[in-house]
Amino acid sequence: MTETFVVAGGCFWCLDAAYRALRGVESVVSGYTGGQRPHPTYEQVCTGATGHAEAVKISFDPEVIAPDVILDAFFTMHDPRQLNHQGADRGTQYRSAMFYADEEQKALFAAARERAAEIWDAPIGEEEGTIVTRLESLGEFYDAEDYHQDFFAKNPTQGYCLAVAVPKVNKVRARFAEYAV
Repeated sequence: MTETFVVAGGCFWCLDAAYRALRGVESVVSGYTGGQRPHPTYEQVCTGATGHAEAVKISFDPEVIAPDVILDAFFTMHDPRQLNHQGADRGTQYRSAMFYADEEQKALFAAARERAAEIWDAPIGEEEGTIVTRLESLGEFYDAEDYHQDFFAKNPTQGYCLAVAVPKVNKVRARFAEYAV
């Protein structure tokens, strides 16, 4: 039985690459959610005007990798204390958010955010420097354009991938070595 989570934490290329490095992850789809514009394009989302975040939909086998590991990896691969940005990527489209499909997921996500607050030694809040990860109800998820899917594997020598994605992948592989592919 496969479970699916949708999370956002900066550029979806990095999240996609880091999740694909974990055993038990069956698929990762980059896309857009959390906004009001139907069927947005990458260019539209980049303006910040759609309300959507760059997000990933992770499908995984909970018999191989526990849901808590998927969620703890999320808080390892991005800095949840950065409000509406990750590094140089700025705007609400790069916000830290977890999009829950039901109340059970909402509770799992809230517990993961509490663990992250301990790990990052920061309270949960709404201002820079606190854990700003939002819990949002999952609305429509729109798949990103084909060229965004599995971007890191297709473009391993691209500058952004080398400078930003590789360190995140390495950090996740080190922290969750027993799940590393």
